[in-house]
Amino acid sequence: MQFRTKIPFKKQQHNQIDYDSKILMLGSCFTENIGDKLLYFKFQNTVNPFGILFHPRAIENLILNAINEKEYTEESVFFHNEQWHCFEAHSKLNNPSKRILLQNLDDANKLTHQQIHRSTHIIITLGTAWVYRFIETDTIVANCHKVPQKKFLKELLTVDEIVESLKAIIVLIRSINNNTSILFTISPVRHLKDGFIENQQSKSHLISAIHQITNGHNVSYFPSYEIMMDELRDYRFYDEDMIHPNQTAINYIWEKFRETWMSDNTIQVMEEVDGIQKGLAHRPFNPESEQHRQFLISLQQKMETLQKAFPFMEF
Repeated sequence: MQFRTKIPFKKQQHNQIDYDSKILMLGSCFTENIGDKLLYFKFQNTVNPFGILFHPRAIENLILNAINEKEYTEESVFFHNEQWHCFEAHSKLNNPSKRILLQNLDDANKLTHQQIHRSTHIIITLGTAWVYRFIETDTIVANCHKVPQKKFLKELLTVDEIVESLKAIIVLIRSINNNTSILFTISPVRHLKDGFIENQQSKSHLISAIHQITNGHNVSYFPSYEIMMDELRDYRFYDEDMIHPNQTAINYIWEKFRETWMSDNTIQVMEEVDGIQKGLAHRPFNPESEQHRQFLISLQQKMETLQKAFPFMEF
């Protein structure tokens, strides 16, 4: 008997992710969940240099600025709640020093430009189609930074607007890296602060737009949202807030991603890395024992063997 429906997956036949791949990940907080998995398994991976970005316009603006090698100036930042902020970046870049914030923004921009140029895979996770327009400058922001809501207009991007934004993202990336594989996915995190109906409308706009651009633009789609909504349609797969996927759900979606995008040889190396990571986390009952000494020697040999094959790996 089948007690749940399963989404069928086909193994990616071309441009699989392996240990020679250079991966750039941009987008919502779910990007960081999968990014953490790639980092754990020691892939060459860069995650959100500007912090979490939720909507396509913010990601488009980020990529445009990176490719144009924008230099951030005093006009790019503002002071609020005893810190300096930038409407184009997540609050993790905020700083009490204007100089440090501007330096961090320039560094993040240079890193993004470098990674777009050299990446073999760019993975973009969209979280919402709702955006906030700062009334004073009539510009859509990436993050409101707890500035009073009366200073913004809340808008829902139409499907056509999202399509145009995604097309612009693809054209911008291809302008400096025509060989990279672009993969879109939609975050399974529900933005319930927007409202239940409004969240579903937002996700629907994102889904419709992505499927329009995946037809004929040489880009791929991975169904993170659909896995969560269909295969894992039970609150036991949610965190305590009943909004974010818990670790079990993240692990399940990661397994599906690994099975789809990675070759058997890559998965074998990942298992070796996992064994080393678990060995490094091991806490012995008797650190002075001969058994533990032999365990450490064996662990060191395994690390050296992997590092000879993949010099970029650091444990």
